[in-house]
Formats: sequence, structure tokens, C-alpha cells
Amino acid sequence: MKKIDEYFETAMEAWGMMQKTSDDEGAEWAERFERYFYEFIDELKKWWETLDPKPLNIEEAEEVPEIKNWMEQIPAPVQINFLTELEDIIDGIDTVRFD
Repeated sequence: MKKIDEYFETAMEAWGMMQKTSDDEGAEWAERFERYFYEFIDELKKWWETLDPKPLNIEEAEEVPEIKNWMEQIPAPVQINFLTELEDIIDGIDTVRFD
């Protein structure tokens, strides 16, 4: 659980810096945010496998204390991405990302 929180914190820090910078520096923070956000999602998938019982839908997942905590901290523009990833995890869809 520690690793997942570290990735989450790093992604949120990068998001904050991304909002304060522009041009090349802003692009670097955006790349960093994306990288750590998806590291967070990968760790979330591993953690999800340990849940017993697993939530059966997005509404149940949003009631899990850890997920509720992350949702409260995720900036509004990122929440849709997070919910999409979470729905894929619930549905057992393994998303492949290309850089």
C-alpha cells in the first residue's frame, strides 16, 4: 500500500507543478504526471487483486475507503481518467498504453 500512495503523491505533485508552469517545463511536468499516474494505476490493479470481496461495480468501488480518499484528492480534470481506469479494473479489462 505504501508504494501505491507514493506514486499517487508524486503524480499529484507533478499535477500541481504542471498547473504552475508552461512551455518545455510544463511539458516535462505533464509527462511526469502521466508516468506516475499510470504507475499508480498499475499498483492499484495489484492492490485490487488482494481485495476480498471485490466491489462489483463503480458505485461499490467508490465506497472503499482507500478509493474514496484518492477520489477526494484527485483534481477534477483527472477524475474521469481515474474512474475510467477503475471501471476497466472492475470489468477485468487490461489496458495497454503506448508511449
